[in-house]
Amino acid sequence: MIERLDGARMLIYSHDTFGLGHLRRCQAIAHALVEHYKGLSIIILSGSPIIGSFDFRARVDFVRVPGVIKLYNGEYTSLGLHIDIQQTLAIRASIIRHTAEVFEPHLVLVDKEPLGLKGEMEETLAMLKARGTSLVLGLRDVMDEPALLRREWEARRLVPALTELYDEIWIYGLREMWDPLTQMNVSAAVRGKMAYTGYLRRTLPRQLKRTPSVEIEKPYLLVTAGGGGDGFVLIDWVVSAYELEPDLPFAPLFVLGPFMRAEEQETLLRRIARIPRAQALTFDSHVEFLMAESAGVIAMGGYNTFCEILSFDKRSIIVPRSHPRQEQVVRAREATRLGLARMLLPGETREPHTMAEAIRQLPNQKRPSEALLPGMLDGLERVVALAHPHLTRTTRAPASAAEALGTAG
Repeated sequence: MIERLDGARMLIYSHDTFGLGHLRRCQAIAHALVEHYKGLSIIILSGSPIIGSFDFRARVDFVRVPGVIKLYNGEYTSLGLHIDIQQTLAIRASIIRHTAEVFEPHLVLVDKEPLGLKGEMEETLAMLKARGTSLVLGLRDVMDEPALLRREWEARRLVPALTELYDEIWIYGLREMWDPLTQMNVSAAVRGKMAYTGYLRRTLPRQLKRTPSVEIEKPYLLVTAGGGGDGFVLIDWVVSAYELEPDLPFAPLFVLGPFMRAEEQETLLRRIARIPRAQALTFDSHVEFLMAESAGVIAMGGYNTFCEILSFDKRSIIVPRSHPRQEQVVRAREATRLGLARMLLPGETREPHTMAEAIRQLPNQKRPSEALLPGMLDGLERVVALAHPHLTRTTRAPASAAEALGTAG
């Protein structure tokens, strides 16, 4: 039932160093909330360079901070500015704090990074904690391989923030699938803050007049690399399979992703142009339409793509990346265990016959709906319910910013 919450305000932080996953997850959550709570206003803080390409509903807006990108050596650099990364981070932190001070949100939802990119949210979170603002950390179902995540969070001293700063921790998945904090040294109090929501169901925008982005015969196979920055291996493997056997079932539709390197895009587009029935796109801001109309999906297995595969009940082949995180490997392995998808791990040679055989067998796979667990796609409804007590709070906690910052560690 729709409810009026006039004057309620929410701030969502999404660091967005690369790719589309964080932004698309935050967009889905924001849209679900403003649809249910009339009068609620939401600002999304994002570093995505293409956030302006996405459609946002009324009462959802964004503030874009200067973008950064993570290099292969693990370090960060400014995406668009020729300035030192520390200067970029200082600008980002200043924009974040000023936005929060002026907007005065009732609820802040931080996506994935407890203290923000390189700690850029820590001062702002302490200030908001002192004001009595509700602080919630949102985690996807799988963060990384447990031992790797534990070492990373311990080195960055992130666990104390879960205890001292956050009121709740929302996990966008099911415990039966995975516990993102498994093997982490967290207290019973932190465990008590955790709420599993289920996955975030995706639907087609009702109000959008959709113009087909490409003409392709049906049935077609959607091959998507998400943001595309590390999607060459996936696309190359599927292209090789169709080069070997052009008469494979389904016409292939390749979506390369906006962050794929220009030279990689050019190489793949030349090869795809020679494959009968094949089409290719660089980017589509409403890939959910392509997903919904497809006969099946081959993807890397990022969180948002997995939610769409479940939501639109698509047979899928997941080809997860294994670097720099094991997140997609863990998700694909567990999805295969539950009968929700099939996983193929790319080997050194990426044998085209292996991919071709998987494509031929795709029609024989079960649909996800045949294996869904109870509540598996209830994520958005659960988030709406969890947000309610925070958005309707009228009292503020008596604490000082210095005290909150001190306890954050």
